[in-house]
Amino acid sequence: MAHYVGGAACAGCHAAETALWRQSHHAQAMQPAQRAAVLGNFDGVTQLHEGVPTTFVHTVGGYAVRTEGPDGAEQTYRIAYTFGVSPLQQYLVAFPGGRYQALGIAWDSRPKDSGGQRWFHLYPGQKIAAGDRLHWTGREQTWNHQCAACHTTDLRKNYDLATNTYATAWSELGVSCEACHGPGSDHVAWAQGQRGGAANGALSDSARMGIVAWLRPTDGGRWEMNPQTGIAQRSKPLVSAEIDACAACHARRKVIAPRPVPGGAYLDGYLPVLLEPGLYHADGQIDGEVFEDGSFVQSRMFHAGVTCSDCHDPHSATLRATGNALCAQCHLPARFDTEAHAHHPAGSGGAQCVNCHMPTKTYMVVDARRDHSIRVPRPDLSLSLGTPNACTGCHADRTVAWAAQAVAGWFPGGRQTRPHYGEALHAGRLGAPNAEALLGALIMDADQPPIARASALPLLQGVATAASDKAVLAAISDPDPLVRAAAPRALSPASAPTTVRASLDLLADPVRAVRIEAARALAGIDPNALSPGQRDAYESAYRELVAAEMVDADRPEAHLNLGLLAMRRRQPEIAEAEYRTALRLDPRFVPALVDLADLDRARGQDAAGAALLRQAMAIEPANADVRHALGLLLARQHDYAGALPLLRQANELAPANARYAYVYAIALNSAGQSGQAVALLRQAHLAHPADWDLLAGLALIARDAGDIPTAVQAAREMAAIRPSDPQIWSLLKSLEAGNPAQPH
Repeated sequence: MAHYVGGAACAGCHAAETALWRQSHHAQAMQPAQRAAVLGNFDGVTQLHEGVPTTFVHTVGGYAVRTEGPDGAEQTYRIAYTFGVSPLQQYLVAFPGGRYQALGIAWDSRPKDSGGQRWFHLYPGQKIAAGDRLHWTGREQTWNHQCAACHTTDLRKNYDLATNTYATAWSELGVSCEACHGPGSDHVAWAQGQRGGAANGALSDSARMGIVAWLRPTDGGRWEMNPQTGIAQRSKPLVSAEIDACAACHARRKVIAPRPVPGGAYLDGYLPVLLEPGLYHADGQIDGEVFEDGSFVQSRMFHAGVTCSDCHDPHSATLRATGNALCAQCHLPARFDTEAHAHHPAGSGGAQCVNCHMPTKTYMVVDARRDHSIRVPRPDLSLSLGTPNACTGCHADRTVAWAAQAVAGWFPGGRQTRPHYGEALHAGRLGAPNAEALLGALIMDADQPPIARASALPLLQGVATAASDKAVLAAISDPDPLVRAAAPRALSPASAPTTVRASLDLLADPVRAVRIEAARALAGIDPNALSPGQRDAYESAYRELVAAEMVDADRPEAHLNLGLLAMRRRQPEIAEAEYRTALRLDPRFVPALVDLADLDRARGQDAAGAALLRQAMAIEPANADVRHALGLLLARQHDYAGALPLLRQANELAPANARYAYVYAIALNSAGQSGQAVALLRQAHLAHPADWDLLAGLALIARDAGDIPTAVQAAREMAAIRPSDPQIWSLLKSLEAGNPAQPH
């Protein structure tokens, strides 16, 4: 089996590539804190943030920082490593238990005339106290989990759950040759054999030609300019492992294999996030810190066969050309680099391709990153979906309507005349009345980006009726593994037994991400309902799912997930052990307290559960989930005086959560406040027009309160959503006849 040999072994034959790499950000991703690597000013400079001073000083043979420690007391810490290089540099401090923590104050390495050459805090305006997970000594800043894999080569986390310690190791600091190409021992052996006159066939083609991941296209295709369109196209469909190799670090994803092989099948080692709220806008534009891959795979460039190295030199990590010349590699300047196309004066910022097609968003205070979905500006979508657009991003003094009108005038038959997958995702996020139809159509539209189609599947679950089965079944057999991996997330109580049975095939899918997501969705299935072959596939996939969670055994979230899975498998003792492990790792981890309280509820131990929830509420007073859970507990005990304020607060803290509004309304009605319950449900219905529970609650509570017009309108909307449900039509007929005595 091939093993890692280090970049020095590559340099002898690949001197030019090595010279380029040594100057790259990849090479400088993490370095010992030595004079040549440290960019920050350690000449006794003090940075004050929210009343907490941090002083950077030289020490014998190195660098140190004096700042607030995990107990709130000021201490001096030696800097162990630099982390990153441009546009900012962070610094790592060694802590007991093998941990390395990243300081919350970083050095702005940009030129001074660009605002750089200064210390700044990564959370400006926020006071983050010692003990908080975001404090520089907290778990969200622990390098071993958060950052290490993408700033070293051949990382081995080596976490010991029993002692809660790390013995993290790596082959090389920084992103070296084998981080992308894989372990090189076989290739080096072949090269040495070649120099010694050994036969070419002594080793496999993969060893001889490309280590593990031969990242150049292997399809024999080439780019050819199409003079009619002015856009280059490949002579053959692309075959390359390059995108998967880059995505390993340039994507927001979960690692699902202990040591993914560089350049291996991406979904065998990683599970990428989908186009989720908070991470992406509904139309797929970047919102949270998601890096590049999830955007790029939405782009027309990706689907035409463009790879990262078409624009970026893979060794120097610099652009292959500057300005519009970069885009001119594939887009004829005579057609596209013109004022007639850009509608901005030549040489102006608006005439730069990237400013319209790859707008930036700034992360970590100073790091402006371009959206790699490389899209046509759509201010019309800004009007309908509330998404950003490049036009008003520059012309902040103008309205979105102005921008939409301008683009429509320039391009009368442009993209604004065509539907966009963002419309379906937006409807799904809102739970709009037409969401099910739009999401189903998107899922089955093979011309749309797989990541968009996959993102529609979990949204479909919230609005699904029997009509959704067609789309779910199509996703289960989709040729794209990302769509198949998302398919189980669309299963719902409305799914037909035939659809659930079809999803069992995913347990034996050739792709790991698909198997584990199927196992997650089917965790509560009755094994007796499965054939022997299905049971074996289920148990095998479930073991893979547990192993995938245990990749992050150092994180309380992993044990929370395992506890929830155990509860669905009717294994409360295992669930309790996992919840308590999560709390051992982080006693302030509120989700584990909440779920442990729910386990107490199931055991009839509400007093113990209430104590846990009050403990959680003291830790996170503004946590809506905690207040909702405690309110429900008190409501079950008919303590409405105690329950109603908590349920009201949960609804106020999480106004986007339709369930919280519904439960609060039911509690109000149970407490004899039906008028307030109806008013609340009407208000919540405006925000969630297709939410079934809200409509049902509104129809029945309004009926019982004698508000027949409101009940009739709610029932009519229910009938529009589920036109084949005879009970709804019976209720509607009774209400329209003025008979409120129809049984529930």
